[in-house]
Amino acid sequence: MTDLGLWLKALHIMAFTAWMAGMWYLPRLFVYHSQVVVGSEASEKYKVMERRLLRGITTPAMLATIAFGVALGIVQGQWSAGWLQLKTALVLVLAGVHGVLARYLKAFAADRRPASERFFRWLNELPTLLFVAIVLVVVFQPF
Repeated sequence: MTDLGLWLKALHIMAFTAWMAGMWYLPRLFVYHSQVVVGSEASEKYKVMERRLLRGITTPAMLATIAFGVALGIVQGQWSAGWLQLKTALVLVLAGVHGVLARYLKAFAADRRPASERFFRWLNELPTLLFVAIVLVVVFQPF
């Protein structure tokens, strides 16, 4: 692998790590936010935390993950590899979950409670399942 490929891989891993941190924390904030009274000081604080997390960390990290991943796939010429196609599909599903979380953030920002605390506890597990699947596909490259 070229020096460029190693740099792209390192940047891709760092961006993915930051993206996952946001994907794990945002639904947890929703759990707590769903427990407080609409319009309360706590609710307003959660709105700020959620917005800053999504806009300041999670979305930029997602975009960087995808950009560095595409660049890495080009530099390494691996787009025809089955494992990379599966990984890409899983990343697209994770990006879809990101979009769903962004919609829930907008609902909370408008003082709506889009789902129950229990729902957000379960939703919090989805990024973990995708994370595990993505890492296993990358490490074992099954096809």
